[in-house]
Amino acid sequence: MQTQILGLVTPLMALFFAATFVVLWRAGRLKRHVLGFGIAFALSAVGFLITHFFPPDAAYLFHTTQLFYTLGSVVMLASVCERAGQRLHLGSFAAVYVISALVLALTVSFSNDVGPRLIVVNMGYGVMFAMGVTTLLSARGRSVIDVAIIAVMAFQAADFLIRPVLTLMFERSIPAEVYRESIYYSLIGLVLGVKGVTNAMVLIVATIIEWMTALRESSERDPMTGLHNRASFEDTMQKLLPSAHTEGCALSLVVADLDHFKQVNDTWGHQAGDAVIVGFGELIAKMIRGCDTAGRIGGEEFCIAIWNCDSEAAHQLAERIRQAFAGLEHSELDGNIRLTASFGVATARDGETYTQLFARADEALYRAKSRGRNRVENTEDQRQEEARPDMNPRLAELERALSVKTGS
Repeated sequence: MQTQILGLVTPLMALFFAATFVVLWRAGRLKRHVLGFGIAFALSAVGFLITHFFPPDAAYLFHTTQLFYTLGSVVMLASVCERAGQRLHLGSFAAVYVISALVLALTVSFSNDVGPRLIVVNMGYGVMFAMGVTTLLSARGRSVIDVAIIAVMAFQAADFLIRPVLTLMFERSIPAEVYRESIYYSLIGLVLGVKGVTNAMVLIVATIIEWMTALRESSERDPMTGLHNRASFEDTMQKLLPSAHTEGCALSLVVADLDHFKQVNDTWGHQAGDAVIVGFGELIAKMIRGCDTAGRIGGEEFCIAIWNCDSEAAHQLAERIRQAFAGLEHSELDGNIRLTASFGVATARDGETYTQLFARADEALYRAKSRGRNRVENTEDQRQEEARPDMNPRLAELERALSVKTGS
């Protein structure tokens, strides 16, 4: 009875931590990797419960638990890697699982000894965690909590690779029917409990830090688009420019402005205009990289700081955004109306301040406006582009009818 009760401690703790991460994810409206932590602990708990309640000599026991432990491990590693801005190569993990499952099937069919099965499945988990640690180590910039996460993942890998071999050196053979009375089973319950608590505590601290950071950043965000507000964007640029100069890294600035936006407000109302701004902000956020910074610096004016990106690449990004927005549907507007935006691009020069860089990008934007709108102008090469494609006929008719000088 005592063994049965102790065997439930680890899965119950795992379920508690799973629920904790789900609550943190919902309450803090955090990113999906926090939910992933909860799912990983839940899958591991299912694996623990299967080990505890299924017949110890059942041929399917190790295959079933391997499936849930593997899913839990992959979800955990994918989540911590996503948190660090990295992606797992899932094909490699699938290959490790398939190889381990095939070797496990052979050991189950040829021997009643649990020892070889333990070595096979734990080696598979160890290889997976080692691959995950390698992926984490390739991430740029690591805080103290990032190092702690890497450390607990590395400990997981070492434990899975070393523990079964060391344990079986003392207990040599473990028949399946007495597996739950073995020294190994008692040891694994203790080790998994300690690992689970350590892993959960580190990830909970990391999640709370993310929550606090999100709360702080919420005051730095434009409430309508979720992009940086003007003050936050300018503060970021004041940090990025010196770094770019020191590292010899290209930093480009794109300034964008919606064309004829006042006419949109006057014709369809401010609610429709707000929806257009939100759509443009979402489009920018979707098309830039994680290392780039976007902000709404005025009513319908946006800025994008593009890290490690020269003039040509920045021009191409602005052009892609321009084309995507020109083809974007706006359900709040009548009919098949399409709106456009104009862009100015400038790349930072040695010793240039943000004010100087912005002035050059803004000058390019003014040139795009004066040359017909719906185009990208670049201060670096002064390229001359083709005139913008014809506007949607209904919008062109609206322009002529209103004849309002917007100053944009």
